[in-house]
Amino acid sequence: MEAKRLLVLSNSFPDQQNNYIGDIFVKEQLKYIKNYFDEVYVISPVFFGAKYIRHAEQRDYKFDNVHVFFPKYFNFPLFYFFGRRIWVKLAKKAVLKCIRENDLSFDLIHAHYTWPSGAVAVELKKEFRTPVVITEHTSKTLEAAIRKKDSLYIKTWNFSDAIIRVRKSDIPEIAKLGVNADKIFYIPNGADAKIFKPMDQAFCRKKLGIPLDKKVVLYVGNMYSKVKGHEYLIRAIGRIVRKRKDILCIIVGDGPLRKDLENQIKKLNLGDYVKLVGAKPHDEIPLWMNAADLFVLPSLSEGNPTVMFEALACGKPFVGTRVGGVPEIITSEDYGLLCEPANPDDLAEKILIALEKEWDREKIRKYAEQFTWERITQNIIEIYKRCCEDNPERS
Repeated sequence: MEAKRLLVLSNSFPDQQNNYIGDIFVKEQLKYIKNYFDEVYVISPVFFGAKYIRHAEQRDYKFDNVHVFFPKYFNFPLFYFFGRRIWVKLAKKAVLKCIRENDLSFDLIHAHYTWPSGAVAVELKKEFRTPVVITEHTSKTLEAAIRKKDSLYIKTWNFSDAIIRVRKSDIPEIAKLGVNADKIFYIPNGADAKIFKPMDQAFCRKKLGIPLDKKVVLYVGNMYSKVKGHEYLIRAIGRIVRKRKDILCIIVGDGPLRKDLENQIKKLNLGDYVKLVGAKPHDEIPLWMNAADLFVLPSLSEGNPTVMFEALACGKPFVGTRVGGVPEIITSEDYGLLCEPANPDDLAEKILIALEKEWDREKIRKYAEQFTWERITQNIIEIYKRCCEDNPERS
């Protein structure tokens, strides 16, 4: 591949210390992609006031050959419903200003999410004549775009050079909208096997202050949306404690829903069985994964959850809902159990079965090897090469 400089556009991106971990999977992926380029530039426009919502001051920084920029720009939430083209125009203006002020040149653009990053990317393509790759991560947003035959999405996909979808079953649906199926590729998310790997459970529990005599069920994720299904997990634990008292559900994450979840736990008298431990640094998550007996994801909707691959990489069985790309990964009960979304009875039953089952944790870890970022990156690089070969004047 002749491309030496990569521009990455992302709707969100972690700060230098990973205190804010929005779209941490993009950063984790870049730790491997960067090895194929001389320079990588990440631009993640941040609307004014975001620090009060994200509880983090995102400042430009650099790691290895990756330069991260957070240009500030004006935005208004209602633009999502009534002025999406204005949103794209404002974001593009911020990105262009960042490019010019920092004298950035690049041979390839990789945008994460069709909107707004992908829409901005194809606008940049017109100006810089640079091939564009778009990875679409969303679930319900994408489903709505396909159902409504969203013209902005279709135009963005048609102007791109390649589309990566993290959920295989959506590819035929995108193609039905008139998008060339030959440029749509299935590549799931992954995990960093150097970080997420089996560790001694007793050691991890002692380090984190978790009792050794409990069966620990772990959830990791933000508390920004009810679509993550926290309330159903808590209700499921309420049913489980009727049958066994040695259960401890640990919920890692933070967000606006925390107060509601605390009230739910109190109302159901589950204070001894469900612990909200707050947000944790990303490099600490492997400790929590390895301290647990199993990982649970009760989402009502998903694309292709990174935490699923991280749990599997630690050799932990996965209990989750039959949504999004999850059934495409949990293809056998050797790796986990699936239940119906928004069904606490079914979720409780699957957790109880999982706690009793003798899991082959090495088999789970071995299965997860195909989803390491190292292997996923190799597939992405092949798509980059194809785009550059199709655009020889830029390679």
